[in-house]
Order: sequence, then structure tokens, then C-alpha cells
Amino acid sequence: MHHLAVEWHIEGDLNTNGKVDVRYRAVGEKTWAPALPLRRVPAGQSVGTTPIFRWRNKHSGSVFDLKPDTEYEIHLKLVDPDGGSAERTVRARTRAIPKPMADAPVRRVTPDTLKAVLAAARPGEVVLLGEGEYGRVDVPAGGEAGRPLVVRGDGRAVCRGVYVRQCKHVIVEKLTVHGPIDLQGSSDCGVRYCRVHVQGKGFGIGTRGRPGATNCYIADNIVTGRTPWASEAMGASGENAGEGIQITGPGNVICYNRVDSLRDCISTMEDRGTGLQVCIDIYNNDVRFAADDGIEADFCMHNCRILRNRLTNCFMGLSSQPGLGGPTYFIRNVMYNLTHAPFKLHRHSTGDVCLHNTVVKVGDGMACFTYETFDRAYFRNNLCIGGPTGGAWYGKYRPGRGLAVYMRAAGPNCDFDYDALGSHTLPLRGQIGKQSFDDLAGLRRGPHERHAVEAGMSVFADVPFPAKPIPGYDPPDLRPRPGSVVVDKGQRLPNVNDAFRGQGPDMGAYEAGQDLPHYGPRSSGA
Repeated sequence: MHHLAVEWHIEGDLNTNGKVDVRYRAVGEKTWAPALPLRRVPAGQSVGTTPIFRWRNKHSGSVFDLKPDTEYEIHLKLVDPDGGSAERTVRARTRAIPKPMADAPVRRVTPDTLKAVLAAARPGEVVLLGEGEYGRVDVPAGGEAGRPLVVRGDGRAVCRGVYVRQCKHVIVEKLTVHGPIDLQGSSDCGVRYCRVHVQGKGFGIGTRGRPGATNCYIADNIVTGRTPWASEAMGASGENAGEGIQITGPGNVICYNRVDSLRDCISTMEDRGTGLQVCIDIYNNDVRFAADDGIEADFCMHNCRILRNRLTNCFMGLSSQPGLGGPTYFIRNVMYNLTHAPFKLHRHSTGDVCLHNTVVKVGDGMACFTYETFDRAYFRNNLCIGGPTGGAWYGKYRPGRGLAVYMRAAGPNCDFDYDALGSHTLPLRGQIGKQSFDDLAGLRRGPHERHAVEAGMSVFADVPFPAKPIPGYDPPDLRPRPGSVVVDKGQRLPNVNDAFRGQGPDMGAYEAGQDLPHYGPRSSGA
């Protein structure tokens, strides 16, 4: 709806030095705007997964923050320094945000009449559930493009699961649900403004496994579980349960939701459960109290985009376990009070792109705790601050040792630079791949982070360091203080930080002086 992906399959270029520059414009406009170059993705395969996943030799990438329901031209210029070039201009249209039909007829129902009315419902109609307990709700058929079937609560309707399986063009909104809203096999459906209470080890909104759902829109919901924020609950082997929003399948959008108190708050599927996980967008969600992963974008194949999410009180922040060639984008996410790692690039993840993220946590700051090599990761303009641990463990895991950076498993094709790094009250020490360092000068000697800066809690106006992660914190304002060391020090990235103020973009998720993004549910008129 707001992003478009481009894949250009190629042959040759064994040294992977070919490059595709990108520019774009809405059809009818005269001026082109630059975007990030496509990522160079050599052919490869996963390691140790069930089944093994393979990807082709290609260039791949996304154009960000576009207008919905708008046609764009994308110009691509491929150049290989060793010989060979090509240019292409393609057209693609962003999807419209699903909404009820204008002047849709409304059919009011009670618990006694719902089943019969749904069986007879026509495309474009609104089935309005009044006050009452409705038990399990099965939607037997859907609507049509531009004429969705809408199943809506009046604010007092309570259901024990809503099943929208194998349906097209259905919108579920304003219901209280104890159990799942199940979209298995559905396409072009929406779930909006619902309150979902996850039961036991189940999930709140989404699918159970492949093929999953296609082009669905999950927005402005509140999804809650019962997993406590306690040490014994933390980690993959902790006493935790429940998946908040769980999805597989292409083109799904998960945005502006509040998800909390679960094992994993927002997840894609893994191993045999993995469908076609491409072009999945996860943005502007408010994630809290995840006992394992805040956002688990595992087994993403290419052009999954995790942007502008706020994660507070989580064991892990962002997971890509693994990325299947990529790119998997993690951009402008804010993570505060994590008890393990901000980046879980495990199981030989390949192709992760981490731009403008902010991390404040005990233990190691910019960290990934694995001995399995991850490769072709690209880090720019992140702000990561670790700090003393007090010797604490969380479940069976430690948060690190207070290093500014711990990326020991970074492979030879990873690229780190222009990041703001530090450890609260401790020296700047760490490791990236084979390079260890004990101060900023040592870090800048390379091969990575030649433009890094050292940052501490003074970059923020008034933010406490989360020295005692339990019982948790409210989300703080992590915008940089004007004049602080991260201001204007980032690298320019077209289509990512064009709206910077001053001499250059700021490091981290926010620009100093700009308004905070909106996280979590918007008003029903948005």
C-alpha cells in the first residue's frame, strides 16, 4: 500500500559488484526522485532449515513511503564495472487501503440471527452485531473488489473466535474477540479496530501456517495475552505462551496495532509453516512485554519491511532467523529496555538491512548473540547504547557484558558504518566479525564503522537508563537532544532520510525537533 518492490534476476556478475540505481515518480509527474539502490543478492540457500529454501541471483529492493492506490514509474539503471549495462522503466500500482463501500446497506443482527444473515449476506453489505455473546463466528463467503462484506460490532459484541477462511474481500471491525481472528487461505481482507484476547498457546490475528493469507490489512487493533514480564518467562524456553499477530503469505500489511504480554508479539512463520513471505509490511505498531521476540520477521524471502515500530520491555527486539537472501528491511524502529539482543540474525541469516534504529538496553548495545555466521547485512545510521548488567540473567540468558557492540558472527560481506554506539558509564568496547576494539579510535580503524560516533544517554533530553528491566518502563521520548553528538552525523540515504534538518540526517530513529510518529491504534476515522 505504501511500498513497491523490484526484483531483477541476472546471470553472471560472480564478483557481485554490479549496481542498480533507482529513481521513481508518480505517473504524470515530471520530476524523478532517487531511491536506495537495489541490494545485490547472489544466488544461495538456507542452512539447516526444514525444508531448504533457495533464491536466485538478482538485484532486489524497495521504494518506500508511497501513496496508496497510485501508479508509479520506476527507472532502473544497471551497471557492472566489469562490462555490461541495461536500463528499464517499469510501472506498478500501490494497493488501496480496504474500506467499506460508500452508503453500504446495514443489516443488524443478534446472537440468534447472525448465522442466517451471514449465510445470505451480499457483497457490499455491513452485518452489524449488536450487544451480546456470539460464540464462534464463521464467515461463509466474502465480497468483491470495491464491495467488501463487512462484519462489524457496535462496541458491545463479544465473540469466541472469528473465522474468515478461504474468503475474499471481508472486513472485520470493532469486535471484542476471545480467541483468534483466523484468516487462513483468505485474500484482500481487513481486520480493524478489534480487541483480541489471545487464549493460551494460540494466536490473536492471522494464520496458522502456509499458504497463509494474501494482501490482507491488519490495522488499529489491540491484541493482548497473559504472559507476565518476569525472568522465568523470558526466552524461547521460558514460561510463556501466545502469538499476537502471526502471518505468512505475500503482501500482508500489519500496522498501527498495540500488541502486548505474549511470547512473540508480531511474527511471520518458520520452517515448514513458511508460505510465500515476500512484501510483508509491519509498521507503526506499539509492541510491549514480549517474553521472546518483539517482532519476529523470520524466514522472510525478500522485501519484507519492518518500519517505525516502537518496542518496549522485550526479551528480543527484531528477529530475522533467518533472512532468506533478502533484503529484509528494519528501518527507524525504537527499542527500549530489552533483556537480551536487539537483533536476532540467527540461523545464518542473509540480507538484513538495518537503518536508523534506536536501541537502549542493559548489556551489549548493538548486539547479535550467535556463533552462526550471518552475512550481507547492511547497517547505517543506528543509535545503540548498552550498559551495566548488574550480573543479572533473564531466564536462561544474559543480556551481554556491557559492550557497545557485539557482532562477532558478522560475515565477510557485512557492511557497518555511520552508527552511534556506546555503553552507559562504561568504555566503548566491542567486536564486529574478526575486529575487536577498546575505544572509538580502534573501532574507526576498520574495516567497519570508519564514521562511527560514540554516544551515551546524554544524547537524549531526559531518559533514564533501564538498569532494572523488571517490572518494566513506559516508552520514553528517544528523540535526540538538539546539538547532541548524533545530530547531522548520519549518512544520506535517498528515500529513507530525505526529510532531514540541518547539514545531514541524524543517527537513530528520529530527527531532533521533529514530531514523534504515531504508534498503535489510530482513531476510527483515520
